[in-house]
Amino acid sequence: MTMPPERRTDGGGMLGLVAAIGSVPAVGLAFSISLPLLALTLEDRGISSTWIGLNSATWGLAAIAITPFVPKLAARIGTAQLLALSILMLAAALPLFYLAPFWAWFILRLVAGAAVTITFVLSEFWISTAAPPARRGVIMGLYASMLAIGFAMGPVILSLTGTRGMLPFVVGSCVLMLGVLPVLCGLKVAPRLDRREKHAFGRFLFLVPAATGAALLFGTIESGAFAMLPVYGQRVGHSRETVILLGIAVTIGNILLQMPMGLLSDRMDRRKLLAFIATFGLLGAGVLPFVAASFWPLMIALAIWGGVIGSLYTVGLAHLGSRFRGADLAAANAAFIFCYSLGGLIGPATLGVAMDVWDPHGFAVGFGLFFAGYLLMLLIRMGRSRRAQNLS
Repeated sequence: MTMPPERRTDGGGMLGLVAAIGSVPAVGLAFSISLPLLALTLEDRGISSTWIGLNSATWGLAAIAITPFVPKLAARIGTAQLLALSILMLAAALPLFYLAPFWAWFILRLVAGAAVTITFVLSEFWISTAAPPARRGVIMGLYASMLAIGFAMGPVILSLTGTRGMLPFVVGSCVLMLGVLPVLCGLKVAPRLDRREKHAFGRFLFLVPAATGAALLFGTIESGAFAMLPVYGQRVGHSRETVILLGIAVTIGNILLQMPMGLLSDRMDRRKLLAFIATFGLLGAGVLPFVAASFWPLMIALAIWGGVIGSLYTVGLAHLGSRFRGADLAAANAAFIFCYSLGGLIGPATLGVAMDVWDPHGFAVGFGLFFAGYLLMLLIRMGRSRRAQNLS
């Protein structure tokens, strides 16, 4: 969809990319510092694990609820303005958790979940708009690496501040506020959406299933791994102190492999690359039970496996960006994040059931089934496309 000339922008080129990508670590930090910090704080206050889980799920529900409306809000308020406002909302909400009674945490979770989802959608829309088509994949790889760095910052901050008292909440809030600075630098070059355009959402959920399916799969895997990997590690014989390190292996793999995978996506059919990633994920799930009991083989396997399958998000996003522009791209991005958020609700519960059915390796079995389902869908879609081309 072409935007009216007076409202048209390419996202600001290099300045726009620096501004949008510079805000991305705040998103990763918001997840990695808040999820463990809030859970541990509630546990210290004597809140049951059931209520902690219900409160945590509010975040995902907020993400699913707000996503369809993000393009409309951005058209009304402005892309950069709404992005900056969302980061500030996150920063303001974090200390309030420490001060508020438990019932108010549900409201705060809704606010924080909506804010971080808006940040996700708009930063990715901005990056997709500003990225040169021939280098979209490697730019998305850089984006994913910066996001992974943000994820790594959370545990580092908590290790320095501790997890008790007001200090970690205040420090986390201050670091989050820094994410506003690059956005303000790119205020004049941010992509704009015309209010008169329709920002359809639902049709994009199924219009590019290779991309939205990758988001759903990645959301399922990421949330399931963060929630259940420590449990799996303990069940295969590792100590409580050791299993904390398993997530670090996945993060390191994500940081190192996203740009190479993004570069590869610029040089080949992205649907074929997504099929390769899904196949690699399926094979990795099969290997996992054989190395799970040995610490270093498991760490190495998780780093390589996690890095490659983490590019589902990178390549899926690049594939989406190559198909749409303007208001359509914003709506498609919203659909992409909706699928990712939906996967975040599916992953932990499904893997938890799988681990009870096939103890302890239901973790790997569950992942294998997810990858097999996505791979089957891709192969069917690619086969139909080939037949359609042959007939034409």
